[in-house]
Amino acid sequence: MANVGAVISSIRNIMRQDRGISGDAQRLEQLGWMLFLKILDDKDQELEILKDEYISVIPEKFQWRNWAADPEGITGDELLEFIDSNAEGNRGLFATLRNLNVPAHPKRAAIVREVFEGSNNYMKSGYEMRKVINKLNEIDFNNSEDKHIFGNIYESILQELRDAGNKGEYYTPRAVTQLMTQMTDPKLGEKVLDPAAGTGGFLTAAIDHVRERYVKTVDDEHILQQSVTGWELKPVAYVLGLTNLILHEMDVPDYHYIDSLKKEYNSIGKKDQVDVILANPPFGASIADGVETNFPANYRCKESADLFVILMLQLLKPTGRCAIVLPDGSITGEGVKARIREKLLTDTNLHTIVRLPQSTFFPATVSTNLLFFEKGSPTRDIWYYEHKLPEGQKSYSKTKPIQFEEFIPLIAWWNNREENDVAWKVKVEDLKNWDLDIKNPNKVEEEAIYSTDEVVKALHSSFDRSKSILLELETLLK
Repeated sequence: MANVGAVISSIRNIMRQDRGISGDAQRLEQLGWMLFLKILDDKDQELEILKDEYISVIPEKFQWRNWAADPEGITGDELLEFIDSNAEGNRGLFATLRNLNVPAHPKRAAIVREVFEGSNNYMKSGYEMRKVINKLNEIDFNNSEDKHIFGNIYESILQELRDAGNKGEYYTPRAVTQLMTQMTDPKLGEKVLDPAAGTGGFLTAAIDHVRERYVKTVDDEHILQQSVTGWELKPVAYVLGLTNLILHEMDVPDYHYIDSLKKEYNSIGKKDQVDVILANPPFGASIADGVETNFPANYRCKESADLFVILMLQLLKPTGRCAIVLPDGSITGEGVKARIREKLLTDTNLHTIVRLPQSTFFPATVSTNLLFFEKGSPTRDIWYYEHKLPEGQKSYSKTKPIQFEEFIPLIAWWNNREENDVAWKVKVEDLKNWDLDIKNPNKVEEEAIYSTDEVVKALHSSFDRSKSILLELETLLK
């Protein structure tokens, strides 16, 4: 069994030696398509044993086992040509897979096409690339132990992706996806969607949740395979998310490389609607030119998170439910923001808002909230719950991220709600301008107790400082 962490660390160091790769984003993109091919081939080999008629959609010449698995296999310029060649009659791996057409398995072929349309080979040294390939071959994705360890390594790759990304693009901590999924409780047969799916964290949490609680038979598993959908716009996140779903035993992931906000709003009908949406839409991210004109005039704006709220309301079935992450900037503000919140509170029952500490999405320091709502009836009361940092901890960080165990008090409170020092209820008619940024009214401010001497000392110091500023001003004016 490989030390998966050491393998990924070695790959990072090898890629740094290659002049074609500049920066983390390119390194992750490179690693993304290579991992995808390796994992897909490991899965194909497993399926070939389990199903007599199973045939991979990847042409034999380009299956990982046939060009990459042998440590003494092609290398140097020969390897680069094998990957990059566009010559007629000698098409390389990228040119072949970008044009893949397998009528017998159109969906699986389309997935491979989408991955290679959005990816690039940046490596300029076939020798360094061979070293990376040989390192990847140390991991067996059909070995459950390796796969489990890789799940944790995957998290660290996703964190690197987040750190290499721009504002508005960061990965949701696993503890948060787990909480949102558990509280929304997707059931077998319900359609689950994440329209801003990133690397697939919410979808894999939903798959695990349904499998653990509701899947009992082969038929149940078949139903689950048809129930989970994701859309993602960024190519690297898309490839990693797709690979994540394949690792979670999704045979043909329903995962698409599209800009959700370009989805024709008025064309979303009953057949497109879903039972459950779990998402952390990008906020502060730039949207494509003209995208807002796709939305009703009353709700047009340039803020991606606000447009996603409107889109999700349209995508939910009449009794659908949803859990999303939103920044403070989306739960307050006037004009179009207030109109969007009015629609949210009128079309759905926004029953719970969990307020998170500022550092939850480290390294971003944005105040965020988890909103839980159900379509079908308007909001009458909203419960707020303020999640506190663990005692003695000043903030979350790379080495001290938020942990699922911290949510145990919230989970205990969820089905037996009472007001306390971190939970309070607000009537919708008491909201001003549909503003949801309500601070905790039960917070006991710790009174600072100072002695008389300390107060006098502080006053003297303040007077002295004021005196010296006045003297400086006088001198300047003269």
